[in-house]
Amino acid sequence: MIRGIVFDLDGVLVKTDELHYRSWRELTDREGIRFDRSLNERLRGLGRMESLSIILEGCGRTYTQDQKQQLAKRKNDAYLRLLNDLTPADTLPGVMDLLGELRRRKLKTAVASSSRNAADVLERIGLAGTFDAVVDGNDVPNSKPHPDVYQRAAEQLGLPPAECLAIEDAPAGVESAKRAGMSVLGVGTRDTLPDVEWLTPSLDCVTVDELVA
Repeated sequence: MIRGIVFDLDGVLVKTDELHYRSWRELTDREGIRFDRSLNERLRGLGRMESLSIILEGCGRTYTQDQKQQLAKRKNDAYLRLLNDLTPADTLPGVMDLLGELRRRKLKTAVASSSRNAADVLERIGLAGTFDAVVDGNDVPNSKPHPDVYQRAAEQLGLPPAECLAIEDAPAGVESAKRAGMSVLGVGTRDTLPDVEWLTPSLDCVTVDELVA
């Protein structure tokens, strides 16, 4: 029986993919590193340092760990500037109705995100204080696809992972939730999420009864 719903943030509750792309592009343009939208797709669901490692794979130069940390900070600074334009209107279709019904049914909810800016994003889209637990990249040693963030979310909800349903839009997140022992609903298509059993194109296409069944 499903008693808790655990949401990924980016791409599930709010669309911030373009903001991440623009902030990575700003960094890579200044560094003279190739970066395009196809490479950006590989970063979906990953933490900042994991994403940076992928970007630097074929750049032809070596960066020290301190230099990598500086690059990651510059990317995050650019992302935070772009977040200034984020509003409740950027919440994805179906989210508000679904959250309202989950609260009415007294089902527990959490956010499990690799982002280190989850609290700021939730504040800007008007969802701060909505969830019973919020776990992000600041709270766990390993980001997705490691299971840490979903395991911590289940712990904070006081539920075994088997009684939680994760809602994800990225392969790394699907793997993370499965490794934590959760069922997974994928938001996307079979092309983008080949390893998830249950798919929906959008959260406005599912009901709470379907989530807990």
